[in-house]
Amino acid sequence: MDKLVITGGRRLDGAVDISGAKNAALPILAAALLTAEPLEISNLPTLHDVGTMLRLLERMGVQVRRDEGRVALQADAVTSLEAAYDLVKTMRASILVLGPMLARFGAARVSLPGGCAIGQRPVDQHVKGLQAMGASIAVEQGYLVARIERAGGRLRGARIVTEMVTVTGTENLMMAATLADGTTTIENAAREPEIVDLAEVLVAMGARIAGAGTDRIVVEGVERLNGARHAVMPDRIETGTFLCAAAATVSRHRGEVVVRGVRPRTLDAVLDKLREAGVALECDADSIRVTANGHALVGANVRTSEYPAFPTDMQAQFMALDCIADGTNRVTETIFENRFMHVQELSRLGASIEIEGNTAIVKGVPRLSGASVMATDLRASAGLVIAALVADGETTIDRIYHLDRGYQAMEAKLTALGATIRRVAG
Repeated sequence: MDKLVITGGRRLDGAVDISGAKNAALPILAAALLTAEPLEISNLPTLHDVGTMLRLLERMGVQVRRDEGRVALQADAVTSLEAAYDLVKTMRASILVLGPMLARFGAARVSLPGGCAIGQRPVDQHVKGLQAMGASIAVEQGYLVARIERAGGRLRGARIVTEMVTVTGTENLMMAATLADGTTTIENAAREPEIVDLAEVLVAMGARIAGAGTDRIVVEGVERLNGARHAVMPDRIETGTFLCAAAATVSRHRGEVVVRGVRPRTLDAVLDKLREAGVALECDADSIRVTANGHALVGANVRTSEYPAFPTDMQAQFMALDCIADGTNRVTETIFENRFMHVQELSRLGASIEIEGNTAIVKGVPRLSGASVMATDLRASAGLVIAALVADGETTIDRIYHLDRGYQAMEAKLTALGATIRRVAG
């Protein structure tokens, strides 16, 4: 297992370009199963999870041609309707092939998914929604075995009210509905920008979708979908992570960092909290500048919730900021029950954090000190990197394969900004 070794206290200066969004790319890749025609995707991030999804599609018989941030997919000769455990166990987003396979081919066998161990993320809303559309689904030996038994072998439109807001559930049901007979309405739908990005691809493929980005999505099924071209949206979580890294270092060591190729409007809650913490931000149409303003960070209380509120995927990064900010602040996690595993590791760096139920009480300290720590999940890894950038001395972060699942060449990007960071083979 590779490690990152970071020498803290370095000034960051310069510009960093944001990659395509992992959480948008994965459902868009799965959408290739909905058509026999080519789907061409650009601005595709080079990430472990993206590679896993492409290998999964290839194993099903999808033709995959990849070249420097671009991929051409063609599912005209699918040979397998199974998503096997050996691939699905590492990435929960593999469940996204269920809806497209069922909608186009009338059957699917998908392993129950894995991913980061941050809490319960059940797939029951996916199952209930597809059952409402006429699918028969059973769990057999750790697999979801789905088929359509009605005449014609097609899903039927339905009104689906999810019991909880689920991003992948909304995406799966929206994809399945594109080829269903009749109209499907998804109530209590997730509103994330990544869902809007997926809807744009599907519409370009010939789907009829209204309401993406709201809590009510209406899909009118069509007979077939065609190919399309699409550029994946910028990764708003990578954007927020680099903003937090810049805010932490600029507040201590001056400097100026410009985060380029972004969509600021997808980050309103994060930007508001950064400004509340005393960070000087300048936003343009596709860039955000972080500059020194001569003031120390003051920290801010954070409560995670579904979009457009503060994202759970930015909780660990913002907690790292609160660790070095003036005052005492509360970080409340409402989405995942196990998403405070980074607290123990931040404490090893000298942070002062106490846990009360689903709230972390963070008392800012004057300085952090380098130590050996362990990454426990994807976003926890990013929080540890931010803390290490401002800690005195050297920090070694183990198990960074988590980081590679969601950040493209993070150490190279930070090095270009002036950080002292290197990857060491385990």
